Amino acid sequence: MRIAQIAPLFEAVPPRQYGGTERIVSFLTEALVALGHDVTLFASGDSVTDATLEPMWPRSLRTDPTVCDRTSLHVAMVERVARRAGEFDLIHCHLDYLPFSLLGRQRTPWLTTLHGRLDLPELQPVFDTFSTAPVVSISDSQRGPLPQANWLGTVLHGIPENLLTPRPVEPDCLAFIGRIAPEKRLDRAIRIAQQAGMKLRVAAKIDAADRAYYEAEIAPLMGLPHVEYIGEISDAEKPDFLSRAHALLMPIDWPEPFGLVMIEAMACGTPVIAWNHGSVPEVIEEGRTGFIVESEAAAVAAVRKVGALSRESVRRRFEERFTAERMARDYLDLYRTLGAVSRPRLLAV
Repeated sequence: MRIAQIAPLFEAVPPRQYGGTERIVSFLTEALVALGHDVTLFASGDSVTDATLEPMWPRSLRTDPTVCDRTSLHVAMVERVARRAGEFDLIHCHLDYLPFSLLGRQRTPWLTTLHGRLDLPELQPVFDTFSTAPVVSISDSQRGPLPQANWLGTVLHGIPENLLTPRPVEPDCLAFIGRIAPEKRLDRAIRIAQQAGMKLRVAAKIDAADRAYYEAEIAPLMGLPHVEYIGEISDAEKPDFLSRAHALLMPIDWPEPFGLVMIEAMACGTPVIAWNHGSVPEVIEEGRTGFIVESEAAAVAAVRKVGALSRESVRRRFEERFTAERMARDYLDLYRTLGAVSRPRLLAV
C-alpha cells in the first residue's frame, strides 16, 4: 500500500526530546515500513525515517526562531499533499481539522487522527460543518465532546517493543515526566511524594506559554529536599529514569486524550498511579499495571501498595497491548476499510 503520513512541523519526527504527536507519527511510520508498505512522510527536514521523507521546512518549528506564522507552513504542506494525492492509496493526516476542506475535495481515501483535547466549544461548528470527515480517536473517552463526528474507530497508541525496556536497577523514587503545565498537576505529585516519604524525580519541559504558571505555582516547590529536577530527557534516557521509579505519578486534572507516558512507564515495567480522567481507565488496569485514584490520599495509599505489583507482569501487558506493530495493524484495518468505500461528501448542506 502507498501511504502518505502527514506530520505536524512543530517537532522533528521523531522529536529529539519532548513531543507526543510527532513521536507517534514516527512509530507508526516505521512500523508500516517494517510491515512492507511504501510510506512517504511529510514532515520537517530534520526528521529521521526509513520512509521517503518529503521535507516541508528545513527544521522543526520549535527549533527555528525565524518562523513567526506557523500556520502558513502547514497550509502549504496540505496543499502540496493534495496536489500529489493521486500518488497514494491512502493519506493519513495528524493535523487535527486543518486538512478537512482540501482533502475532502480530492478522490484519494484519507483520514485524520485527532491527537488533542476535543472539549473546546469552538470545535463544535467545525465538526458540525465537516460531519463526514473521517476521523480516528486515540481513546474512546476522547470522543465524548464530539458525538457528531464521523468516527472510524479508536486506535490506542503503541511504541516499538524494544525502544524502552526494564533496567536492572533498584527503584528508589517516584517519577513525573512530561510537561509542567496546570493540567498536568506537578504540584500534586510533589505533595504525594512528600506524604509518602519518597523522593520525586521530575523530567519535564516548560513551554513558554506555561512559564508564568511555573514561576508562580511550581518554582517555589522545586527547592523542596525531596524534589529532584532533571529537565527534558530523550528516549535513550527514559529506561533508566523510569526503571528507577517505584511508580510513575500522573496526577492529571484534564481529560487526557491518551497519555503516552503511561505506556512508556509500562514498557519499563514501572506501574502507574494516575487520576481517573480521560483515557486513564482504558490504559491502566487497576491492580495489575497500576492504580487509578481520585484524591491525593488515595494516591499516597497506592504508593504504599505498588510494591506488590509484578513489574514483569506490567512489562508483559505492555507487550500484549501497546506495541507499535499492533498500532500499525489497527490502522491498516481502517485504511483497508476506507479503500473499500466510496468517497463521502464532506461539506454539510
